Amino acid sequence: MKELDLSTLAARAGEIAPEDGNRALIEPIHQTTVYTFDDLDHLERFQSGSERGHIYYRNGNPNRDTLERALAALEGTQDAMTAASGMAAISAVFLALVKPGERILADNRVYGVTYSLLAEELPKLGIHTDWVDANDLDAVRAAMTPDTKLVHAESLTNPLVTVADVPRLAQIAHEGGALLSIDNTFASPAVLKPASLGADVVTHSVSKYLNGHSTALGGVILGSGEIVAKCRAHLTRYGGTMSAFDAWMTLQGVKTLGLRMRAHSGNASAVADVLENHPRVKAVYYPGLTSHPQFDLAHDLMPNGFGGMMALEVEDAPAFVRALKGKIPLAPSLADVATTLSYPWGTSHRALPEQRRMELGITPGLLRLSVGIEEIGDLLDDLEGALV
Repeated sequence: MKELDLSTLAARAGEIAPEDGNRALIEPIHQTTVYTFDDLDHLERFQSGSERGHIYYRNGNPNRDTLERALAALEGTQDAMTAASGMAAISAVFLALVKPGERILADNRVYGVTYSLLAEELPKLGIHTDWVDANDLDAVRAAMTPDTKLVHAESLTNPLVTVADVPRLAQIAHEGGALLSIDNTFASPAVLKPASLGADVVTHSVSKYLNGHSTALGGVILGSGEIVAKCRAHLTRYGGTMSAFDAWMTLQGVKTLGLRMRAHSGNASAVADVLENHPRVKAVYYPGLTSHPQFDLAHDLMPNGFGGMMALEVEDAPAFVRALKGKIPLAPSLADVATTLSYPWGTSHRALPEQRRMELGITPGLLRLSVGIEEIGDLLDDLEGALV
């Protein structure tokens, strides 16, 4: 059978078999916290797993089930588990797959809250992190220890959009007896599928490209049935599971993922080309530019486009933001269908020590642009008008 294109999979996400007669085109929201049973034997069949179904909202919900099936199909993994947020998903991966006394090897460019979790919270539980430049593969190999059980990186980093060499990182991790964890939020499966490149576990903040409309909060963990089962048990015990409404809203966004990502990528490429040649722009960071240090790697790993995220340095960041006059809002998130601007120094990476931010290239003059799906001429008019 011919493999379906991602856009087809996304558009058909959530198709369910009818229980009786014909089915609803769009699955309804199952806003109930508990399910009933006919008798004790019926309850035991559910508890033992011999019969599938739902017991309690925290353990499972039809809307979450549907979203998990859809996302596993898009990422090409055996299983998926949704979570209350992206950080809930990443926390579950770290705590479910790494024991006290074991170590995580993490890219030093990870998202600021991920950094805080690794540097400040996990050591209290006996889990320690070694930091490395994940783009320096020799350094990654040298940093592996017998106690390293998980290597963690982002497919495209926040905010400078460096590209992880997922196949090589997977090889190094596996040779050292560790698993590879990839946060794929900035890319989405429409741009990059880490599991197909060797990653053992993939996470997303589904609030970003998967939802695409800034209307839902959630995270997802994707991988083998065994890995997802471990994370599912952790999330259920700690209570970090997704609501039915957020799952339903996310699925509505997923249906247009392929279309949206083509528009995001096309617009971002055009914007990057213009900004890179603008006299008032000091630097542009976008993997689709030939000037990007990992352009060749990006071209190999992302043949269908480079996504909608970029960073830029301008001569006067506060003046640039003011000059946009709300046409491109300043918003501390990303991946909406409308273009937004963010200030990493004061938001996403605020938790990092100032010296560490500067070392990573996250300066007070750096802005992150999440390029939307607007008409490109209108978007360029807004940006160039603010650079006068």
